[in-house]
Amino acid sequence: MKRVILSLICLIASNIAMTTSYAEGFTLSSPDISGQLSHAQVFNSFGCSGENISPQLNWQNAPKGTKSFALTVYDPDAPTGSGWWHWVVFDIPVDVRSLATNAGNIKAAVAPKGSIQSRTSFGSEGFGGACPPQGDAPHQYIFTIHALKIESLGLKADAIAELVGFYLGQNTLAKASVVAYYGR
Repeated sequence: MKRVILSLICLIASNIAMTTSYAEGFTLSSPDISGQLSHAQVFNSFGCSGENISPQLNWQNAPKGTKSFALTVYDPDAPTGSGWWHWVVFDIPVDVRSLATNAGNIKAAVAPKGSIQSRTSFGSEGFGGACPPQGDAPHQYIFTIHALKIESLGLKADAIAELVGFYLGQNTLAKASVVAYYGR
């Protein structure tokens, strides 16, 4: 019995080590986020009065075999039973390594050419800033860049976030995240 448990622990540890080394060095950073979201990244509706500007995001050291990128922003603390998708961008070309400040503004046309911003939990495309219920503990906002093994997800801008997430789950080589918080 002890030998079986020890073998199982070694197998799990080797899988964890392989997973970690596979994504080693792939990072996501932002000069606009420092632990807390600012007024700029707060939604401007639903009782919030922020600027609704997506932050600049930079990534580096994508794994070998990467053919495109996708970015998601997710709040697992939203009181919906399923979280809240704030931004979904996919089909980001492989030679792109950043999203400029306000790239989530569809009308500004700042996002990389060829990328697609699909529906968020707000029901529209583009970035939707933080707006947790007043009095809630601060929510987490998880910004995640996915290195994908395919050039295109084959989805359109009307795809819901959950569908995009399913395709990301099937095609992600590695991912890196930045977590920021916001409460009101």
